[in-house]
Amino acid sequence: MVPDAARYVIVGAGIHGLSTAWHLARELRTRRRGDGGDVVVLDKTGPGAGATGIACGVIRNNYFQPAMRRLMAHSVSVWESEAQALSYHPVGYMQISPEAMHAGVAQIHEQQREIGYPSTFVEGEAACRAYMRDLFPDWQARGITSVLHEKRGGYANNLASVRALAAKAEAEGVRILTGVRVTGLELDGGTHGAVSAVTTDRGVIRSERLVVAAGPWVRDLWKMLDLPETITVRGADGQPHPNQPMWTYWLVQEGTLKVDPGLLADASGNPPPVIHLDTDAPLYDDAGALVTDRPWGIYYKPDENFGGVRGGSMPRRIEQPAEKVTVDPYGPEKSSYVTGEEFARLWTAGLAHCHSRFEGAGHLFSREPSGGIGCFTPDSFPVFDTFRQNAFVIADANHGYKMIGVGALVAKELLGEPQELLAPFRFARYEQGELHPTSNSPFPWS
Repeated sequence: MVPDAARYVIVGAGIHGLSTAWHLARELRTRRRGDGGDVVVLDKTGPGAGATGIACGVIRNNYFQPAMRRLMAHSVSVWESEAQALSYHPVGYMQISPEAMHAGVAQIHEQQREIGYPSTFVEGEAACRAYMRDLFPDWQARGITSVLHEKRGGYANNLASVRALAAKAEAEGVRILTGVRVTGLELDGGTHGAVSAVTTDRGVIRSERLVVAAGPWVRDLWKMLDLPETITVRGADGQPHPNQPMWTYWLVQEGTLKVDPGLLADASGNPPPVIHLDTDAPLYDDAGALVTDRPWGIYYKPDENFGGVRGGSMPRRIEQPAEKVTVDPYGPEKSSYVTGEEFARLWTAGLAHCHSRFEGAGHLFSREPSGGIGCFTPDSFPVFDTFRQNAFVIADANHGYKMIGVGALVAKELLGEPQELLAPFRFARYEQGELHPTSNSPFPWS
C-alpha cells in the first residue's frame, strides 16, 4: 500500500527524481519547513530501472546554446561536490570537429571563458593533429580543424550514482516506493484544476505538489495532466507553425567494445578525457568498404563498470506515431533495445578511424542490450515548468543523466524561489518563438 497523503509526490526514481527528492528534503530540513518524510518517490520498478540505468554517463558542457552551458556548469559543480559518493570521474571532455563546425565551437569556447568554465581551444589541422598525438600517439582522424578540451566534466558510473542518490534521499527521510505504477491523476475542478491526488495500482495518494520526473515516460504523465499532444511553435522565421508533436522518440545508440578499458589509456598511461568526434570525413570499415560519406559523430570513454570502451553515436528517429511507441525497456519489446548492426559497424569503424589501436577490433563489439529510447521535445531541449498550478514537469529531452543539478534548482522552485537557470526552458518559449539556437553537429541535442 501507499500512504494516504504526502506533501510532495515525485514520479520517477531516476537521476532527476532522486536528485529532486534529496535536495528538496534537505531544503525542507534546513529551512525548518518540514523534513524528508514529506517527500515520496514512486517508481514502477526501482531506482535506475529506466533511462538513467543504461546511460553512458558522459558529463559535459559542450553546448552551442548559452542557456544549456550555464545550466550544465551548475550541474558539473554538483557532480564535483560529491564526486566520490556519486562515482564521478573528472577526467575532462574533448569536442573534436571539422571545419564546418569550427566557428560554432570557437563560439562555445569564448562563451565558456565568459562564464569561467576552463577549456583549451586548438585551431588548425596541423595544430590539432599535434595536440591529439601528444595525448594519443596513434591518433589518425583526418580533416580535424578544431579541438575544444574542457578541463572539467568527465563521466560517472550510472547505477552507482543512482544508488548514492537514493541513499542520500533516504538519509534525509525520503520514502522511495518501488513497484508502484501511476495509473492516473485526479484534477480539482475538472481538466483545468490542480492535481489533488495521484492514483496508483497500490492506492491513491493525496498530494499538495506533484513532480513528474519520468524520463521517456513523460508523455504518459503529460496525457494524465490533460495537456496537448500537439502545440504551436513559432519558428526562426517568426511564423507560427501549428500542430507540432509535443513528443517524438529517438533510439539512442550506445554500446561497448569488450576490451580491457586500459586499452584507451593516454600517452602517460592515465584515463583520458571523454572523446567526442564529429566529422565529415568518409568512414570505412575494416574491410575497406564505405560506411558513410555523410557527416557522422561518435563519443567514447573507458568504462570499468561496463567492462570495456563504451560510447555511442547519433540517435535514430523512430518513424511511427508517438502513441505506438512503447518505452518500457523491461517489457516484451526489450529486443528493440538491442543495438543494431548499422550502429555497431559505424561506431567500431569510427574508433578505428580515430586510433590505430582499434583497427580490426570490430568483432569485439558487445551484443548485449544497450542504448535506449529518448523522448524529445519540439526543439530537442528540456522543458522545466509548472502545469495545472501544482505539477512540476521535468522533461529533459534526453539530456538527463548529466543534468544532476536540475533537481537542486527544482527543489528551490517548489519552495517558492524561481530559478534563473531554469527560466529559458519554460513551455511558453514555443509560442513566443524563444527557441534555443542550433549547431552544425550531427547530434540533435548539441
